[in-house]
Amino acid sequence: MKRIKEVWQFLNRDIRDLGKPGEIIESGAEVSKAGLELAIALGMFTPLAPIAAGLSFVGLARRGLQFYRERKNKEQSLGEWGAIAFPLAYVESFDGLLHRNDWLQSKIGAGLSGKDIKLDGLGNLVLTDQLIQEALTYFPDSILGQGLNSQLSVYLESLGVDKYIIPIVTGWVAWETKTCINSLLSYESGAILEGLNLYAKGGGEIGKNQKYGSIESYLQEQISPNSSNLLIRERWRVFAESFTISDLYVPFKAKLLDGNGKVRKKEDHVDLEAWAKDLLANADKNGQVMFIQAGPGRGKSVFCRMFANWVREHLHPIWTPILIRLRDINAFESNIENTLRAAVNEDFAKSDDGWLTDSNTRFLFLLDGFDELRMEGRTANGIEEFLNKVGYFQASCQQNPQLGHRFIVTGRELALQGIVVPRNLERVEIALMDEPLQAEWLSKWGSLFGEDKTNEFKAFLQDQNCPERVQQLAQEPLLLYLLAAMHRDGKLTPDMFAGADSTNAKILVYETTIDWVLTKQRPEALNIDLTEYETEDLRRILMEAGLAVTQSGGEWVSIKIIEERLKGDDGAKALLEKAQKRIGENPLRNALAAFYMRPAAGADAGDGAVEFIHKSFCEFLCAKRLQESLEEWVLVDQRRRLRGFLISTDQLAEEIYDLLGYGGLTPEIVEYLMALLKGSDKFQPIELFQRLEEFYLDWCQGEFINAYPKNLPQNKMLQLRGNGSNLGLREVDIFAGLNVMRLLLALNWYGQGKDDLKDKIQFYPCGKKDTEGFDRDRFLRIISYGNSVNLSTFIQTVGFFLSGAYLSDANLSGANLSGANLSGANLSGANL
Repeated sequence: MKRIKEVWQFLNRDIRDLGKPGEIIESGAEVSKAGLELAIALGMFTPLAPIAAGLSFVGLARRGLQFYRERKNKEQSLGEWGAIAFPLAYVESFDGLLHRNDWLQSKIGAGLSGKDIKLDGLGNLVLTDQLIQEALTYFPDSILGQGLNSQLSVYLESLGVDKYIIPIVTGWVAWETKTCINSLLSYESGAILEGLNLYAKGGGEIGKNQKYGSIESYLQEQISPNSSNLLIRERWRVFAESFTISDLYVPFKAKLLDGNGKVRKKEDHVDLEAWAKDLLANADKNGQVMFIQAGPGRGKSVFCRMFANWVREHLHPIWTPILIRLRDINAFESNIENTLRAAVNEDFAKSDDGWLTDSNTRFLFLLDGFDELRMEGRTANGIEEFLNKVGYFQASCQQNPQLGHRFIVTGRELALQGIVVPRNLERVEIALMDEPLQAEWLSKWGSLFGEDKTNEFKAFLQDQNCPERVQQLAQEPLLLYLLAAMHRDGKLTPDMFAGADSTNAKILVYETTIDWVLTKQRPEALNIDLTEYETEDLRRILMEAGLAVTQSGGEWVSIKIIEERLKGDDGAKALLEKAQKRIGENPLRNALAAFYMRPAAGADAGDGAVEFIHKSFCEFLCAKRLQESLEEWVLVDQRRRLRGFLISTDQLAEEIYDLLGYGGLTPEIVEYLMALLKGSDKFQPIELFQRLEEFYLDWCQGEFINAYPKNLPQNKMLQLRGNGSNLGLREVDIFAGLNVMRLLLALNWYGQGKDDLKDKIQFYPCGKKDTEGFDRDRFLRIISYGNSVNLSTFIQTVGFFLSGAYLSDANLSGANLSGANLSGANLSGANL
């Protein structure tokens, strides 16, 4: 029986004899020095150097097979074919990985620099048809595949490659060898091809669902911008534009933070991508979670998507990126491995209990949006518990190098209010765009829409009449795009921002954007010409969608839920009926899909669900919806002799539970809401404060949760349960009361800044001392009630708003207010 080395000895010659560079350069990438060195070490070629540029292993394998046939003057056997094809295909696979992997290039691109190395173990394998059949069926597990893996391991070890990296390299090289073999098969014919195809097809059927194929499919369909999945491609688009985020993306800068989240003042800003790459490459930081925080619209999700794709293109499989939007996680297991498996929801994770301990894979998990964890996670101390699990798992990866996985986590800083974060966080905060970054962004904008338009926009931003607030907004990526797009379409003028503070300027941008979208950009979606009244109806549909998405947990929401909320809106119903006659399908879905919403891809979202393209729009529209109700609550019925409110006390309570009994209002929603109210001529702060305070006092007495037979918390709970939420009766009641308390504190803050309101709007959570309603234990009971579900509910919901609160003479003994904002709070006489 012939051994492999006998075939190689017959073939062995100067590699340059097998072809001229110009003849075979189109067959594959140019041979790398390390790849050639491996082939020579295996004994396939004579060790001569230098090698002519332009040679590729695909061409060399084909020429080698041809040369062997010519010298033998007969068709080679299956074993002889495999003895030449498989080793060269294996080396080609290694060479291809080396060409596209930045990490490998930096570590071993130069090879051994002329040092002599011989790998003798493979040549003594006896050639049999069974040996080759086995290799064709599933090469990585075959004797030939394992033998080549062993030889490559020795070679990599001699280059100083980490022992935990070596099996990752050999595993993927062996798997991709099949692709290289298939390229060689395309040049064969006759009996040899029939025999080869018989086993090759069998191998395809066996291997197509294997781990590596599943991972490659995931990377192509979930990470690549060229996915065949429409939902994924939509996430790469910039809103409703024809271009993608790659066309406008510029690398962000970041501020280094200490363990307490404070800026390291003596440190310069860092390039965010370079920071992440350095931490990935630094073995001493393997126990650190990369933690990126920033406000809304600063580019957290864009960075995650761009960086995940860069890792796919340049570092895989040394690092395989897994991008998880935390809003899509529906259930949190006690074991984080199971949570990650469910979130990935791919065969390589579902079918293998040891997917995180496999020596052939190492993952970089990008967990985007810890502030967007599903509502159940937030109310069950989800953020803190989840971050602690991530921190613990990352630390265990350092203690067990065979794991080696890394985590990048992103989210809004305010979501960390009252939370104890893990100690092993390497924290940064995305900085505002400076002038060089803006210039780079505008250059890309110019390449899309022309230099003239771009120069006009630059002049607008630099004009002395352009408000400073607008120039500040242009430092945020989301708002810079919106400003540029509105300017492009003639919707932006300097005087529209006169006198606006930062929040109001942002509201103006969102308002103008929505008007622009409703009236100019997307009206064709409904195939009707909208009247002024119908435009307002469509605006109400969007506001209701914003509220519905927020109540669902800030992710996606079923279209049926939005339809349910619109049942009492005659104008919206008439508009949708009119549209349905024209387009013959669900008009609400068309409307929502057009106006900065898109089909959702949550695990159980289904086809009839939508999500906002950016959370900021959802929060703004939710605030608009709340503004509408808060203004209605103080309208007076002029027809009545006593001029009572149009909304009765009972109806007010019902609407409060409907609007606010779902979870904590975010600081951003409250900020938008107060700015919208202050800018409205319908805002009646005194009357609104009085009505909310009346509800607050009744809620403190338990009147609503104890009511029978009509129980408002129960009604809201049943509605939420029908919509997929797991909130219980207590949670609904707690959040309704705490959210009203938030609004009272916000109104108190507003009133204390107005001379004519100082004495009329004063919120005392315990009541005012020496008055009939004073109850010094009330605030303590509220804290205890709020924390009866979990110990951080009160601080996370109300703590940010306690600044300036009147807590004089309150009993705060034993109250945990760590993380609360008590600046300016009146604590005189309080029992601390």
